[in-house]
Amino acid sequence: MSDTQALLRTNDADANTLLSVRGLTKVYQTGAVKVHALRGIDLTIKRGELIVMLGASGSGKSTLLNIIGGLDTPTTGTVTFMGEDITGLRPSGLTQFRRAHVGFIFQFYNLVPSLTARENVALVTEISKNPIAPEEALRMVGLGERIHHFPAQLSGGEQQRVAVARAIAKRPNLLLCDEPTGALDSRTGVQVLEALKTVNEELGATTLIITHNVGIAEMSDRVIRLSDGMISEEQAMNRRRKPSELSW
Repeated sequence: MSDTQALLRTNDADANTLLSVRGLTKVYQTGAVKVHALRGIDLTIKRGELIVMLGASGSGKSTLLNIIGGLDTPTTGTVTFMGEDITGLRPSGLTQFRRAHVGFIFQFYNLVPSLTARENVALVTEISKNPIAPEEALRMVGLGERIHHFPAQLSGGEQQRVAVARAIAKRPNLLLCDEPTGALDSRTGVQVLEALKTVNEELGATTLIITHNVGIAEMSDRVIRLSDGMISEEQAMNRRRKPSELSW
């Protein structure tokens, strides 16, 4: 086999890989104490996957999410995104990576109180190269009729869906969600998960959801469990359930 043929075969094999993590460790130093948050993570994430990551507090979930999203850097190891090692980027390069490719959703909505739902989403679209119109992003998450409402006029679930719309409006390749339903009851949590499912399916955004809620795992393509900074189990799901079918 020629070198060219080998390269083509490698590219074909990697064509479905969005992100690859190899040998990832993270050690925090607190005085004389070292805290090992991650202990050699190896993980491959495919394009378009919806992954749920489970684990107790302190298992390393949020640390891994932050490194994958370019908010933090590892002590050792690499994160390769679409063929580029982002762990070698300078802070300015990481900023560009996040701006161009990553959407973040956290437990708390972080909306600007003095701006309407549409204006909160427009904060992202104004600095994006190929954004979705704020109105369209809000329609995708079921808030087409609420675009002119301020956060104080919206329920908790509606505010979180505005946060989802804001995250997806720049058409991210990767959507990272840290306990997106943690502050919500089951009914409004289902509405937020429906919005994430729609984004994953309609935009093809690879979606990674961190949660303590084991029931949410049933809506995923794959479940990853972390324990003591290591992946303890990976499980492919036979069928993705609808959020309305989940056991809370």
